[in-house]
Amino acid sequence: MALALALKYRPTTFADLIGQESVAKTLSLALEKNRIAHAYLFSGLRGSGKTSSARIFARALQCEKAPINDPCNQCSNCLQSLENRHLDIIEMDAASSRKIDDIRNLIEQTKYAPSYGKYKIFIIDEVHMLTKEAFNALLKTLEEPPSAVKFILATTDPLKLPATILSRTQHFRFKKIPHKLIINHLENILMQENITYQKEALEIIARSGNGSLRDTLTLTDQAISYCNANITSSKITEMLGVVDPQILQNFFNAIEEKDNAKLKNILEIFEEYETEMILDEMILYLKENFHSNPNFSLLILERYLKILAESKNLLNFNCDGGFVLLLTSLKMQEAQKLSTINEEILKLEESLKTQPMPTIPTQRNTASPLTDSQTPTPLFQTLLDKIFDRDMNLGNVFKNNINFISFENNTLTWTSQATGQDKEILRAHYSIIKHIIQDIFGIHTKIVQTSISNEKSEKQASLQEQKTSPSLQTLDIQQNTASTTQQPKDTLTKINTQDSHTTKSPQIDIQKQNTNLQISPITQELPITQQKVILNAQQENTISLTQPKNPTTINQEINTQQEDITSQSTKQNTADVQNSFKQDFYVRNQELIDYMMRAIPIKDIRKFKND
Repeated sequence: MALALALKYRPTTFADLIGQESVAKTLSLALEKNRIAHAYLFSGLRGSGKTSSARIFARALQCEKAPINDPCNQCSNCLQSLENRHLDIIEMDAASSRKIDDIRNLIEQTKYAPSYGKYKIFIIDEVHMLTKEAFNALLKTLEEPPSAVKFILATTDPLKLPATILSRTQHFRFKKIPHKLIINHLENILMQENITYQKEALEIIARSGNGSLRDTLTLTDQAISYCNANITSSKITEMLGVVDPQILQNFFNAIEEKDNAKLKNILEIFEEYETEMILDEMILYLKENFHSNPNFSLLILERYLKILAESKNLLNFNCDGGFVLLLTSLKMQEAQKLSTINEEILKLEESLKTQPMPTIPTQRNTASPLTDSQTPTPLFQTLLDKIFDRDMNLGNVFKNNINFISFENNTLTWTSQATGQDKEILRAHYSIIKHIIQDIFGIHTKIVQTSISNEKSEKQASLQEQKTSPSLQTLDIQQNTASTTQQPKDTLTKINTQDSHTTKSPQIDIQKQNTNLQISPITQELPITQQKVILNAQQENTISLTQPKNPTTINQEINTQQEDITSQSTKQNTADVQNSFKQDFYVRNQELIDYMMRAIPIKDIRKFKND
């Protein structure tokens, strides 16, 4: 009766282990120097050699030639162990014997001395399947077993073991067997079995084994039977249900050649397989043929792998497999059209050589004296717009008082005629204005403020002060009244001492004095009605000077006139301010007012008005 390849070619010495050189070397040296621990834990992927290593290690401990780094496989102990009938090597499957009673029976056997060999060795396979109670029962014995008792535990999932078990054993981790070593091992076995094969077929078998040597040998057994002792890649793909590598090569060639008819036929073939498996095979094909295929550049490979990863994510949303493969092929065709950054740079350089860029003449701004017709640059207008967007009041103050001169060498030059309240507003918001200027003109822009002519500045300052302070409108009257009240006694004395024979009438003197009346510059800027009030007051004061009056009476009249003029000017300014406020309020809130007029019925508006 023929044995399975996995059993027939099971390792019998440490030298026969495939891909576990570090574990084999450590155990061999421990045996040779007689540094034997009381418990070992072997963990790793299925079919990586855990159980085989445990049997080899147990056989070496029972060998009559011990201490020896490898069992001789010739003595009676080794032969009995190879035939699985040694009395002192006890194997236990924890998946089927996992209860606390099974562990109690095992602990009971540790109390007896070995019957045939030097040690009583317990090999517990799939130890992670034991129950919690069984682990707890095993702890004490595992920590301090009798000197003749050795434990070898094997598991595929060491994370399920309690930390107390892990701390009481020497842990050996069996790694995944490399792909090349599996293929070499298959070639040696097929040569001994006189089986012909194609190396591409062995690649497919080894890849399907996923690093497990036992799974790979099982597939090889199946392939020998299916292929009738002649293993070929086409038959292996039919047996395993995977895509033939030649079909994948034709698929990528059709994408590069943009052969849509050929690509359509290949997509129809892909419908016979699982979509996820096809995508995995494409990734493996790209990985294996990256260096051998010159058409696969690094950029194209990166795009292909990204497209395949996105396609695998689509399968998680239960998308149709045929649609995913069609979308993948379309994306790969588009990926061929993209050019590299270096190619785009070369194209740009060539275009610049053939069509040089036109030179733009630079214009230097020269500072010129301020004139009334001077208009600001577009950047300065942008500055005004941004200040208005930030604060309407600040924008009005800035526009009325700041005049642009020039901008050159990162220096913005202007003149300012702000006084009083406007000056305080500009000073308080200087940081905001500077931030906006640096945002528009540049971060290194400097601001230079120059002064204008004295005559013009005085005139503009007087106009600004009249707008901000209503009390300045009575300045001329206060000056005239002050001049008349300085020497009332001298005036009366002159009037009383006049020559009685003079023929000049007081009326003539009044007319002369009226012709000499002058209006001050500040008064000229006032409305005509206020100018008439001031002239009438001056005339009355002049007439009163020709008649003798008491100083007290003169002062009372002057104070009364000042109060009347002040009250009139105050009322006029209050009315102007109210009108200005109404207009400004309507401009700012025009959109809100229009919305309310449309949204609120007329009846409600009347009700609000009455309230």
